[in-house]
Amino acid sequence: MKRILNRICAFATAVGMLLATGCDKTYVDDVTLYAPLIESFSPASAPVGTEIIITGQHLSGVTKAYIGDQEMVIKEKVSDTRLSIVAGANGRDGRIILENTQGKGESESEFTYSYAVPSLKPALLQESVVMGEQLLLTGTDLSAVEAVIFTAEGQENGHEGDIQEQSTTEIVARVPYVENGNVRITLRYFDGTSSVTTPLDEAPSIEVVRVVPVFDQPVTLERTAVGKSVTLTGENLDKVDRILVGEFEALISKQPTSLTFTVPAGDFQDGDTETTVVAEYFDGNETITLSEAFVVYVPYLMFWENMRVWAQGRDVESMSSFFSPQTGRVYANSDWRTVIDPISYQYQAATCSAGNTPNKAVITEEQYNSVNPYFFFSGMSAGQLQVNSPANSTGQLRNFYFENNSADEYRVTGVKGDCYGTPVLTFRYLDSSNAAEKALIDQVKNQTLEHIDEESFPIDVEAKTVGGIGISSAKGTLNSDVWAAGKYTAGTDAAAVDVDAVLMVLYYGYDGSAENVAANIRRIGFLHIRTVNFKTYNNTKAPSSSDVTFNCYWQKYDYDYSKLANQQ
Repeated sequence: MKRILNRICAFATAVGMLLATGCDKTYVDDVTLYAPLIESFSPASAPVGTEIIITGQHLSGVTKAYIGDQEMVIKEKVSDTRLSIVAGANGRDGRIILENTQGKGESESEFTYSYAVPSLKPALLQESVVMGEQLLLTGTDLSAVEAVIFTAEGQENGHEGDIQEQSTTEIVARVPYVENGNVRITLRYFDGTSSVTTPLDEAPSIEVVRVVPVFDQPVTLERTAVGKSVTLTGENLDKVDRILVGEFEALISKQPTSLTFTVPAGDFQDGDTETTVVAEYFDGNETITLSEAFVVYVPYLMFWENMRVWAQGRDVESMSSFFSPQTGRVYANSDWRTVIDPISYQYQAATCSAGNTPNKAVITEEQYNSVNPYFFFSGMSAGQLQVNSPANSTGQLRNFYFENNSADEYRVTGVKGDCYGTPVLTFRYLDSSNAAEKALIDQVKNQTLEHIDEESFPIDVEAKTVGGIGISSAKGTLNSDVWAAGKYTAGTDAAAVDVDAVLMVLYYGYDGSAENVAANIRRIGFLHIRTVNFKTYNNTKAPSSSDVTFNCYWQKYDYDYSKLANQQ
């Protein structure tokens, strides 16, 4: 035991001696009690980039250093009595000032900059470099350089390269845009009076390789709807910075031999607009006009492609169950209370007086209109997957959770109780065996539908038709026995089922749909259910963990019933 204690004491003594020394290690003071005191510094005069050694008292806690009013980099805190700073290129003659939490200390004399003339060593300069890449420059007194300037042959003004690393003998700079490949390199520095540049006629030269994008000719751009993509081919297309359609920037993806851009929405008017398409490259300094007369088409409707939602099961990879055809967004279950349907969350079962019938004694028309239309899918205990109007049933929304936890507080409704959603919708399956419906189905599937309005889809309230298609059978819910008949066996899992079904979707105003499904239509749309991953939940027959991928067309403007021929 005595031997162990002796070893411990010896180790503690050694540690104490090590901490007491101050050579070559950064010294850390536990508590800063005094302002720093500068006793001396060396050298008294030096060029930019020089390390200045400062001796004094209470230096370990210094947080900032200055020469005059310009802040310098603290290179190393050696001990409580010694530190070093670097004479920065932004500095001018002045006293050295050190600062800690207790105050400032100032040197008695000034540090004086000496202004060396930086120079490059042409023999060590590489013969060529690709524009935009890094270039290593070697020379003398390079720490004094404020900027590296690349000037193309025949140009009066050069371009500054971004300095990425700098020392007394080396600079790494990014080669900027230059107008042609024959370039001279000059250096800007401070000569004690002003910033000057080394002579251009004596500057070393280098070949800058300009990798220019080249598009395969002829560039043919067909009439294209906003939101659609266009692919072009060529060489060096990964060098394109931006594609501008008119004045609006397009989203692009690019490879060396291909470039795809998505036509931006911008503020183009409905219908056709003729505009330019321009490719920018070299940081926007040069352009290629791809078309002077590109026709941008803005459909008289909204279209959402490749949407994906999940049903209400809690063992799914994404709890995102709600889709609004008005916004084109799939919403997370956690957004239901505050973003999707705060009216329903507030009033629960009192939101509607009956299925698809807003309760006018409780909610106002303004409140009803404040909620965007949305729909969702749910699994039934008998094995069907169904699409639902939020206002159709009191027993659906409570089965959606925002965490994989069965406690009631994690239900989107907050309670295991009755709750109607706010928006009123109905659904009508379109049958391909009917010639009129088949023509509409083909337009939806082929994405050639361009109008949803009073003229293209007139409503006959008495006959209960929309665009000549009867909607008496439109309901607030429609299950997979109808829109996926024969493609799915209840109680089983099935991946990537090609459903390929089209539903007409009807959205209603404040009067709901209970009395006449054609009398209060506000907007219509078409839901193309493409594929479904049918998945049962928790050893039941209910396919509540399924996910659905679909496209959706949606009417852009509310119906104006005054334009309908059968309205007085």
